[in-house]
Parts: sequence; C-alpha cells; structure tokens
Amino acid sequence: MSLRERMRYWFDNTMSRGTASLIGWLALVSVGLVLVVAGLTAWLTDEPEGAGFGEVLWLSLMHAMTPSKVASDKGSTAFLAVMFVGSLAGIFIVSILVGLLSNGLKQKIDRLRRGRSRIAESGHTVVLGWSDQVFTIIGELVKAHASQRGSVIAVLADRDKLDMEEEIRERIGDTGRTRLVCRTGRPTEPGDLRLMNLDKARSIVVLSPDGEDPDAHVIKILLALAKRAGDHPPVVASLTSSRNLAAARLAGGSQVHLVDSDDTASRLIVQSSRQSGMSVVCMDLLNFDDGEIYLRSDAALTGRSYGEALHAYQTATVIGLRRAGGVVLNPPMDTVITAEDEVVVIAHDDSLIHLAQGEASFSEKDITVAPATPLEPERTLVLNWNARAEHIVRYLDGYVAPGSMLEIAAGHPKAGTGLDGLRNLTVNVKECDTTDRYALEALGVGLYQHVIVLSDDRFKPQHADTRTLMTLLQLRDMQTVAGERYSIVSEMHDENNRSLAEVTEADDIVISDTVIGLLLAQLAENRHLADVFSYLFDSRGSEIYPRPASSYVTKDVPVSFSTVIESARRRGETAIGYRLASGVNQPPHYGVVLNPSKSQPLTLGEGDSVIVLSER
Repeated sequence: MSLRERMRYWFDNTMSRGTASLIGWLALVSVGLVLVVAGLTAWLTDEPEGAGFGEVLWLSLMHAMTPSKVASDKGSTAFLAVMFVGSLAGIFIVSILVGLLSNGLKQKIDRLRRGRSRIAESGHTVVLGWSDQVFTIIGELVKAHASQRGSVIAVLADRDKLDMEEEIRERIGDTGRTRLVCRTGRPTEPGDLRLMNLDKARSIVVLSPDGEDPDAHVIKILLALAKRAGDHPPVVASLTSSRNLAAARLAGGSQVHLVDSDDTASRLIVQSSRQSGMSVVCMDLLNFDDGEIYLRSDAALTGRSYGEALHAYQTATVIGLRRAGGVVLNPPMDTVITAEDEVVVIAHDDSLIHLAQGEASFSEKDITVAPATPLEPERTLVLNWNARAEHIVRYLDGYVAPGSMLEIAAGHPKAGTGLDGLRNLTVNVKECDTTDRYALEALGVGLYQHVIVLSDDRFKPQHADTRTLMTLLQLRDMQTVAGERYSIVSEMHDENNRSLAEVTEADDIVISDTVIGLLLAQLAENRHLADVFSYLFDSRGSEIYPRPASSYVTKDVPVSFSTVIESARRRGETAIGYRLASGVNQPPHYGVVLNPSKSQPLTLGEGDSVIVLSER
C-alpha cells in the first residue's frame, strides 16, 4: 500500500469519528488560513502601518471569522486582495462550522429523544420488554408508590422513547409522585441493559412480548441479565408455556422468580367456574386499590394459636402463616404461632395493621351451624378451545367428584386432544360453531351446572374477544327465555372489552393478561408473596370459596364481621370477606368486600355469600 493510500485511509478514519473530529480538522484549516493570510500580508504589503506580526495575525483571524469586516478595509490593492481572499475563505469555513454544529446538535437531540443516555437513578423498578401487560404493571406500581416521594419506574423496550411515553400517558394518565423513564434499546443486549443502571435497581420485571415464541425472548433477556457483573436485584419474569420453565430457571438462576402465565390463568378459570366471584376476589387481592396481602411479625402473637390470631387485628384480616417450610393459608386452628413465623394478613395499607385492644366481641346467638354438603358429580360445558385448554381440563379433573361429565363443543381442530389419564371426568367432544344460536341450543346448555367460554386461539385477540362476546350474549338470552340457571365463566384478552362483557351478566370474566400483569406488579414489590399466591391458585390445601351467608350467621339480622369470623373458625375456615347479591353486576368490585370492619354492623340476607378459605 502506497503512502498516499495510507494517508487517505488515516484521513477517512479520522473523518468518520463524528462531529468533534470534523470540527478539529476545520480548526486546523482555519489556523492554516490565518497563518497564510498573515504571512502574505506581511510579505506583500506594508499595511497596516507599524503593526507587528501578532497584530497582523489577529487582523487575519477577524477577517476569517467575520467576513463582513472586508467592507471597512482601506489600503493598497495587494492588502485589500489578500484580505478579500481571507474573508472569502472565512465564509466557507464559518458556513461549514455552522453546518457541523447544527448537525452535531441535531444528532445529540435525536440521541436524547431516542433515550440512549444511562439513567442515574437508584431504588427504581425496571421493566424490560413491551406488551399490553406493561400498562397494568405501571398502573399498579403507581398506586403502590402513591405515598412515596421520588419513586421511579424505568422501561427499556425496542420502541421509540416518545411513542412509549405517549402511549403510557394515554392509557394510564397522571402518574402522581412516580416518575416514568423510558429508554430505547433491546433488553436482550447487555450493552443496552447498562442504560438502566441495574446495579442500583430495586427489582426487575421481564415481560413476555407479543408475537411468536415469546418465551425464547424472555429466556434471552434472562441470559443477558445473568451475564452481567455486579449486584443482581430480584427479577420477576412471566412465561407463556410451562414447558419452558426448566430452561428459564437455568438461564435466570436463583434470583429469578418465574410466573407461569398459562398455569396461573388456567387455575383461576377453573376456580372461577366453580366459585362465582372467585376472579373478582383474586383481582381485589392482586391490585393495589383496596385490600392487599402483607407479611407481618408480631411478638405478641407468639405462643397463641392460629384460631386466636384471627381476632388479633381490628383493621386487618389474618389468612395464614409463613413458616420455615413455606406459606400455609388457613392452617389448623390449633396451630401454635412461633417467634419465627410471619402472619399473612389482608389490609388496606401496612400502616393500618395494629393489634386490637381487648378481647373480640361477637354474638353467640347469631352463629348458625350448617352441615357440610357432600361433593357430587357435576356436568360442565366447555365452549371453544385453545393452547391452555388441556391445563384447564386437567385442573378441573382434580376438583370434581368421580363420575363427573365434561362436554367440549368447539370448531377447533385440536379440541379434546391430549386428555388421556383423567381420573374423575368423562369427556365428550362435539363439533360446534359457538357463535351460532341454533348450535348452542342443540347442546342442551341447561343440563350443565357450569359453562366455561374459552378464547379461540385461531383468531387474533380482538376478533376472539368479539366471538366470545357473541357467545355470551346468546347464552344470556337462552337463560332468560328458558328460565335456566348455570354459572358462566369467560376468558378474554383485552381489559377494555370487560365493560362490554358486563352487559352479558356473566358470573365471571377472566382477563388473563391483566391477572398476570397484576401478579407481576405484586411480586415486583414483594417477591415473598409468590408463595401466597401459588398457594391460593393451587387445588391442594385451602382455597377461596363463597358460601351461603345463612350457613354462618342468622340472615337479615345485623351482626359484626367478628361474628362471621368466629362462625367460620368453628368450622375450620378463615373468613376474609363477603359478597352482596345486590352488587353482583356493579363494577368494579361486583359486590365483593374484603377485609371489612370487624365491629361495624353487617346484615347478610338471601343470596349473599361469606367468602372463606377452606379445604373444600
């Protein structure tokens, strides 16, 4: 390679280094121009008279920087010619300089606009990725941080920074004291992760994105997080398929808590189909609006039994214990609380968790005793089919009595597949267009106790929700015409469609993405709650049941909630709230009241329910 080629290669490299390098070259050219003009002035002319070389240099510099000065020059023709040439060259230099500065400033503004600067925050919550769940998570974290000054939520996604901020503002509105920081980047790239100052973060939430094979994207993010050096804050991630849990655990390590979206949503759908209002209760427990779950240590409870602890708090409701072996909800009433145990309570705020003064007061004469009803075979109808339907059927099989019947009616080509080995259910599959009124009437829906309407995954989410709404409207009209009654639980994708579905008066509507978003927000605040919610959604152990209020207290008579708690305690159950029949169709709580005041009079009548934690 010749010297000329090497010099050109070196020059090209310096020119490609950006605005600063270009300005440096321009400065060298300017210095050269000033020296040349000053030298020519000193050599060819005697002007300005008596001026030293330094003054000539200054004069040349002024002409190069301010070309208009040539208009006021006086002197010989040679002097004016040299100054004119210097001023003319200065015009080009100044023009180039203005252009370079303008371009460099524009690039800097574009870089800031795209969110490529490293954030300087500490104690912040980081959200990696983008999906519809991001709005639920940010909205709930804003509520959780409402009383905290200076809280920050930072989002990193492969989207335009301004677009993210605008969409979040439109969907969530005012974030109060919580600041929102968005950065553009790929969460799978370690270099982009450095923008989020993860070493100082309080917790990290990894979202499962929309599109094909989202779990692979989540696992790549977990690998990128594991590759980082420095502190590793707790990480919460959601997966769409149980099959990828092992790979995600291996990629993320011990600092990652994984939420199985399919498994959680399937369990909630099954429980909601059997217990009307279950999804509303779980949503109330998962969000930060009213009752929240807290873990509390109180030395005053050491040595007392769990049954005695049920009356220990005036403004909080005890639901279980966190022990060395894990969380147990509604343990045996004679379980002794040790110094190492934490009490699991529902409260409106952690500042309201105080031990009650004095002994609990309840009305003995208003406590009723009702015999337990045996579990009998049931008939359940499942309309439509999707990827999580197999999980739903298998969980349902664990709840029902032997000899129960399950009818699957769907137009899906995979409907009813993969259901070998069921113990309690007998399954029949029928071809059916679930939006067709005549096809639904031919099923004899009135013969079933429970109807589950699933979202058909052959269609896009919005179209699937539209078909679900059509099916719910048909079922409601069929109920009205025939005077029949069966529980209806539906699965939907978009929370915005819930208000439309309320017209159908379905018993429960499960928005799976919203549920997972709420759960991720809870775990981002306190990852120890994972054991509590896992226990709630499991068919083993105690679960949430709405039971007739008349089985616990005298109906239509004012009683305190302490009386309800005592009645449930004698049955080995933990009462956590009630549901009023008059509010079943009234959002947002649909008649459900959790953690009510223990002393305020309460009148429960026909159709009202007591919400309890019970084995069955």
